[in-house]
Amino acid sequence: MVTHVSAEVRGDERGALLAFIEEQRGGIRRSVLGLTEEQARSRPSASELSLGGLLKHAAEVEQSWLARARQEAPPVRRDQSNWHESFELVGEETVASQLAHWERVAAETEKFIRSAPSLDDTFPLPPDPWFPPEGRVSLRWLCLHLIRETARHAGHADIVRESLDGKTAFELVALERARG
Repeated sequence: MVTHVSAEVRGDERGALLAFIEEQRGGIRRSVLGLTEEQARSRPSASELSLGGLLKHAAEVEQSWLARARQEAPPVRRDQSNWHESFELVGEETVASQLAHWERVAAETEKFIRSAPSLDDTFPLPPDPWFPPEGRVSLRWLCLHLIRETARHAGHADIVRESLDGKTAFELVALERARG
């Protein structure tokens, strides 16, 4: 844990879940602090991952799960032909545009989770072969999944950033605080 998540107000499970999602978003956002576009697009480790790509992927994944919870089609449909584009900045996409996009997605997630009647409310999983047939998950599951998915990629971002210029998560927290 690089930053501290404050204890929730007693009984505010939604607030606690949303705070942990936000903490993990912060790890990915901090990973691009002070980088040029070229650095954010580079792949400095043995992995195919770039920091710009991780940023884009995390925002896209959150947005697609939010759409599923709303029982809407995800705004971007990925399959084998374009899956790689979810992990790279393409065309006119920039770190700044992806940060702004993710900020909007995060606000939508917060609004949706806070306004839902219950975290026990469920929604159907898509008919993809890796999901159980007729599967359903709760909004609580959604929040926990977003924590897990974002944390996984925040860890990737830590490694890629350290491979890029040696900066660690602790240094990036200090840099973020210095920028105010």
